Amino acid sequence: MAVSSSTFDTVIDRTNTCSDKWSKYPKTVLPMWVADMDFDSPECIKSSINQRLDEGIYGYTHIPKALEKAIQSHLSHRYHWQISASHLVHLPGLVCALHLSVQVFSKEGEGVVVPGPVYYHLTKAPQWSGRDLLHVDMCNQDGRWVPDMTQLEVACANPKSKMILLCNPHNPGGTVYTKSELLSIHALAEKYDLLVVSDEIHCDLILDDLPHVPFASLNKDAANRTITLMAPSKTFNIAGLGYAFAVIESTELRNAFNKERAGLIPSPNMLGLTAATAAYEEGQEWHKALLIYLKGNRDLLAQRLAKTPLKMLHLEATYLAWIDVSALALDDPYQFFVDAGVGVSNGKDFGNPNYVRLNFGCPQSILNQAIARIEEALITHKFM
Repeated sequence: MAVSSSTFDTVIDRTNTCSDKWSKYPKTVLPMWVADMDFDSPECIKSSINQRLDEGIYGYTHIPKALEKAIQSHLSHRYHWQISASHLVHLPGLVCALHLSVQVFSKEGEGVVVPGPVYYHLTKAPQWSGRDLLHVDMCNQDGRWVPDMTQLEVACANPKSKMILLCNPHNPGGTVYTKSELLSIHALAEKYDLLVVSDEIHCDLILDDLPHVPFASLNKDAANRTITLMAPSKTFNIAGLGYAFAVIESTELRNAFNKERAGLIPSPNMLGLTAATAAYEEGQEWHKALLIYLKGNRDLLAQRLAKTPLKMLHLEATYLAWIDVSALALDDPYQFFVDAGVGVSNGKDFGNPNYVRLNFGCPQSILNQAIARIEEALITHKFM
């Protein structure tokens, strides 16, 4: 069944729903920070959850075979990546798997290589566990954010280094790594014998006509040294239902991961399993319409920002705009936006205080309000 754009135009009042996103700021501020879209869930997900609730008993639940088959089909159809169901590790979320991977596959004082600015849990994971964070700058190469490969090799060659934490598509910045770029990163991982943990949670949110290449799908060596982390949560806006999965093709790595998670990381939520199954089995039309809508929002934002001192490189994926505010020479760029009535994410949390991250996964009417507020603030402060 075709999904209309009006599905995404509908403004839903989330102010009394215990929403993290809508509770952070006063009502006078539009919340456009955390990666949580303001769209109604696909009907197939709501229907599946309601059917499961109607059963009336909510006991311990094992992983449905239908979900495993749906994930395999999804990865095969979209990414030409063939995996076995035995390679899947089902989780209540991606962040816990990221932190656990660092703790299982490195020791205190050893090095973890992280290209950034990047989603903050990729830097918190090594820092919180006493690992040596080996930062690599992301640089503007032909209008795309990519790791500085010279820095990356220096970091990988460090005798302390044990692993690389990769974010693909990159958050923030929206880069979809090409196969050639990934092969260059893999060559370093192979040369210096490093594990790769690849956060690919935004892989289903590519806005341009570009392929997502799972790092583990590059070749046999990549498959044997990679932990791939994925989830339907960002794509189908079901983060609150608590479901993610890892693909770990190496039996040795998978056994080590599962041994350490036992007793610490619980099984996924029953409703999360239900929602994920419905999303991967029946959510394709909704997903297709979503990408068209998000692309329109991205283009609208880019066109309006181009008339201001604010700058944003072309965003290939995600609904998270990475905006350069350095031209304003502000002491606190984040507060400038909040005072303007737009609650963005602070670039400082990702690694660069001269940027802010803005979530445009919302009805276009709300995005227009946010842009108008930003423009008004720039005019008021004589930046335009």
